[in-house]
Amino acid sequence: MVKAPLHSPDAERDPAGLTRAVAALRAGRIVAYPTDTLYALAVDPRQSGAVATLTRIKAREAGAGLTLVGGDRAQIETALGPLPPAGRRLAARWWPGPVTLVFTPARRLVAAVHAGDGSLAVRVPHLSLARRLARAFGHPVTATSANRAGQTPAATPAEIATAFGAEVAVMLEHPDPLTGAPSTIVDVRTDPPVLLRAGVVPWDRVLQSARA
Repeated sequence: MVKAPLHSPDAERDPAGLTRAVAALRAGRIVAYPTDTLYALAVDPRQSGAVATLTRIKAREAGAGLTLVGGDRAQIETALGPLPPAGRRLAARWWPGPVTLVFTPARRLVAAVHAGDGSLAVRVPHLSLARRLARAFGHPVTATSANRAGQTPAATPAEIATAFGAEVAVMLEHPDPLTGAPSTIVDVRTDPPVLLRAGVVPWDRVLQSARA
């Protein structure tokens, strides 16, 4: 595993780590990186081999799907198609931030990235490094938690190294501790939307902004 440590704001703006990460993603490899809540594993969701490797090492159940993160809403909609009206209202209020939206994309990716019903979960993280990774790569990337099925999600680079070793090609580190609180997951295929998982953003606040 090649580490690309980020220990200061100046280092976080250093493109060297992102350059290695983008090269790894294009080669079908796995990149670990921090999000708003915990560390995540990124692969190119358009490469079937990369997605298969990711689901294998995580022991992910078929049909569970994989969350994606994008650099901004425009990148997500360009790659996947427009969000429904409720999704756009929530994205305008909560992105960047720890709110994940589930919708049916107009463009499909590798089948295992989608849930069994064809839906897809997406968000734009508040943490700039996660957004910059997607922007540098030019397409949303996976953001599944950095853990094997049934294990606690990794909150530190050391935990990722212990769990996955050389299966992670590049490790992007964040200098500060991560909160560990999960994102709030919202199904925006209906209006009003439906709460799928309670998270760091309270549901009443999400629902209020969906009605705006």
